[in-house]
Amino acid sequence: MSNLPNCPKCNSEYTYEVGTLLVCPECGHEWTLTGEGAPETTRVWKDANGTILQDGDTVTVTKDLKVKGASAPIKGGTKVKNIRLVEGDHDIDCRIDGFGAMQLKSEFVKKA
Repeated sequence: MSNLPNCPKCNSEYTYEVGTLLVCPECGHEWTLTGEGAPETTRVWKDANGTILQDGDTVTVTKDLKVKGASAPIKGGTKVKNIRLVEGDHDIDCRIDGFGAMQLKSEFVKKA
């Protein structure tokens, strides 16, 4: 019987070791024993000018952006209301009038 700790995410007792990582087979969470007490770092999203963005902000597109499959680009100066910040390459989820649901990169917007 091993003395491995329960999963910190789902509290499963079926954790196992893979090298230096501990893995939970039920939820897929991976962690290290040394990293248990370490605080998680939160990501900070910044616009083209370095201003910190938050969920619900209104931003302005800084330049014309080509949209794959659309007949016209998103024009620079277009205001986008109520953004939602997400992880990934395109880190802003939003809805743009005339285009619908879109994902934008924070480097091409500035806070309004």
